Amino acid sequence: MQILSYHVAIVGGGIIGKTCALLLAQQGMRVAWVSTPNLVQADRVYALSASTQTLLSQLRVWQALDCARIQPVADMRIFGNANGQFALQFSAYAAALPQLAWIVFGGDIETALDTALRFQQNVTHIVSHAQALEQEDAQGICLRLENGQQLRAECLIGADGVHSWTRTQAGIDLQVHPYGQTGVVAQFVAERPHHGVAYQWFVDGEILALLPLPQNQFSLVWSAHDAHARALLAMDAAQLASCVQNKATVAQHVGRLHGVSAPRGFALNLRRATRLVASRIALVGDAAHCIHPLAGQGVNLGLRDVATLGRVFAAKEGFRCYGDARLLGRYARARAADIMLMVNATHGLQRCFLPTTSPAVYMRNMGMTLVNRLPPIKNFLIKRALG
Repeated sequence: MQILSYHVAIVGGGIIGKTCALLLAQQGMRVAWVSTPNLVQADRVYALSASTQTLLSQLRVWQALDCARIQPVADMRIFGNANGQFALQFSAYAAALPQLAWIVFGGDIETALDTALRFQQNVTHIVSHAQALEQEDAQGICLRLENGQQLRAECLIGADGVHSWTRTQAGIDLQVHPYGQTGVVAQFVAERPHHGVAYQWFVDGEILALLPLPQNQFSLVWSAHDAHARALLAMDAAQLASCVQNKATVAQHVGRLHGVSAPRGFALNLRRATRLVASRIALVGDAAHCIHPLAGQGVNLGLRDVATLGRVFAAKEGFRCYGDARLLGRYARARAADIMLMVNATHGLQRCFLPTTSPAVYMRNMGMTLVNRLPPIKNFLIKRALG
């Protein structure tokens, strides 16, 4: 059987794997993209940062999105307790920015990426499961697929998510910290115009966030304790809408909510690979790290992995192959600080808002009030979120 050779092989679909394949192909690399048909949740939404928008624009993917289905976030209001007394506000206007972020449907991004990849001659898409890999010192890595195909690549990129096959095959350990919470997601239509404002309440050790969507809709992300989450997931769309609007000061800000979709849930864990690279192997996205969604930075962090890997490959010396240990070491070092900062920030915030005792809540809310009165600190936090 003929073994085809590529510069890189990418295992994994989704937004991260597709973006990685498109970026490297546009840089002139021969790319083998191995993925299985993934069930796209068309109504799943992401809060995209400025760095992500820049990357998607460079790939000419952002321009292909329907602007009527993109919601800019003009303002974010965070409440430290149920009565909304303590608030921290981030304003795009005050920070002299056109917007803080964009809320975009994941299905739209994947459709635009799929279209771009179909016109990219440097990408060979193979629909199969990766089955085994062998290190070949002179030639790179030989990847064996479930469909019987074999391919050779100078570098293997794992973009295959939380339960990464690539990470396991590379012998890279995974650190896991369960939060004991479940993310409950759903969508609602609000009675009052949201004007592009995102809301977040910290109540009873849980985090309830409402992200604005086009046509005056909101996307809910409720980080609830597992037992409470099971009760929420058992509700229909109307029951959940009633439950959410009666929580904290939700109704005061958005009015009545009408359910659009039934709730779905996903377990919340902090996961971090102990290394980003191994011999001729690099990890990107959830294969490398999976953080708490309270800051909405998971996909942005993964796409910054992709952008950094692309820059490292573009600056490669002519005598090095793409799987060269020094080259992959540059990628790992370039990503270390950003990943550490985002992991520590989201983990620290989750722990900060977990306590429900009066002294802890008082200290936390006083801290929020202090930050809210210091524009330089707020602007710094905004710049970090923008990437």
